[in-house]
Amino acid sequence: MSELRKVMLVEDDPDIAVLAEIALKDIGGLEFVHFGSGEAALSGVFDADPDLIILDYRMPGMNGAEVLAELKADERTRDRPVLFMTASLMPKHIARLLGLGAVAVLPKPFDPLTLADRIQEIWSAR
Repeated sequence: MSELRKVMLVEDDPDIAVLAEIALKDIGGLEFVHFGSGEAALSGVFDADPDLIILDYRMPGMNGAEVLAELKADERTRDRPVLFMTASLMPKHIARLLGLGAVAVLPKPFDPLTLADRIQEIWSAR
């Protein structure tokens, strides 16, 4: 199995993005790229070439589920693991996101000290 090197975050809240960057890059030692919208992520995903993609579910414009549908529809990104970070953790919501093809759903807010380890666990379990 390949090593997780680069994570792409699609998150419209700049404060959460900065915290995630600290958690994944500075604490977790991963390469990190951030896009502030679904549209920007879809435009930049090929240049970014992430191993794993983290989507916020609720964003203006395209929501995370719409971004995931676009990623799954493109043969170049179809097999990239995608997970969601969301504050909406109702079981039916989690089941829906997993049913769309996400490999995991993580809670928001997240613990910056353990986020990278949790993502590594998800990467290893896929």
